[in-house]
Amino acid sequence: MRSNKRNKNGLKIVVSILAVLVIGILGYVYSIYANVKDTMDTAYMPVEVETFRTTNTGTVADSSETVDEESRADAGALTPSELLQAGEPISILLLGVDTGDLGRTEQGRSDSMVVVTINPHTQKTTLLSIPRDTYTEIVGYGTSDKINHAYAFGGTAMSINTVQQMLDIPVDFYVMVNMAGIQEIVDAVGGITVESPLAFNQNGYAFVQGTNQLDGEASLAFARMRYEDPAGDTGRQGRQRSVIEGVIRKLATPETLLNYQTILQSLSSNVQTSFQLSDFYTLQNKDYLGAVDNMSQQQLGGTGSMMNDIYYNFVDETELTRVHDLLKAELELE
Repeated sequence: MRSNKRNKNGLKIVVSILAVLVIGILGYVYSIYANVKDTMDTAYMPVEVETFRTTNTGTVADSSETVDEESRADAGALTPSELLQAGEPISILLLGVDTGDLGRTEQGRSDSMVVVTINPHTQKTTLLSIPRDTYTEIVGYGTSDKINHAYAFGGTAMSINTVQQMLDIPVDFYVMVNMAGIQEIVDAVGGITVESPLAFNQNGYAFVQGTNQLDGEASLAFARMRYEDPAGDTGRQGRQRSVIEGVIRKLATPETLLNYQTILQSLSSNVQTSFQLSDFYTLQNKDYLGAVDNMSQQQLGGTGSMMNDIYYNFVDETELTRVHDLLKAELELE
């Protein structure tokens, strides 16, 4: 009888421990969800843009009508969230802006612009850098200028509309990162690994040709160097893409879960996006995640020259056609 009593007491203890563990795990999971939701609510910033989506079924949105992201369906096109739910290819404009960088308080300009396409069917991701000096029409401002001025003139919406028209593709989502926050984000994910095509020194850091392990401050220096690179701004754009790719790859690893609060804090204070929390959950689909492991880097070309004593990057029709065809193929657009 004593033995049975001890066994029953032991069973109660085991059950109690298991119950505490389950409650603790559920509480931890809920804490993560609550923190993620708070971060997304802070970072979520929808913008009014021109609809510019042609679906692979031939439905064309009215590109002359300005609507917000949530009402694109009224213009005849799938909303970005609906595209994700349907498992279709999507495009994202990444904007690295210099607002708050080096003590700035004004609107600033987009120091870097990268168009990302993610195709879950082919499980391929393409990163296309747009040189900031690229000469193009600034949509909604009535003039042509350097493309990075679009952000200074009209913020995120004008940047998106300008990119859409120049590249002849829809921009489904955007992510804007304050350049001053890159350092915090890289540190939050525990540093990144990048491949450098050349050795150089910048801001007291010595970068080697090949593999470099970088913390946040080093990443900012690595991405900023311009004048020592024989490729000029094109080389700098490539290094910026490498930093972005390094952060994306690190965010996709299980280790980041242990440091999620620091990561969320860095994101909430330095990022604005049109992604909603439900969109991020959809991106956890294995086909979208698989595309992260297959990245291709591209650069919008052009020829640099002076006009009215100002330096511009001029893109000819041949190069624009190459990029149009590449991106439309990635997005499976007719």
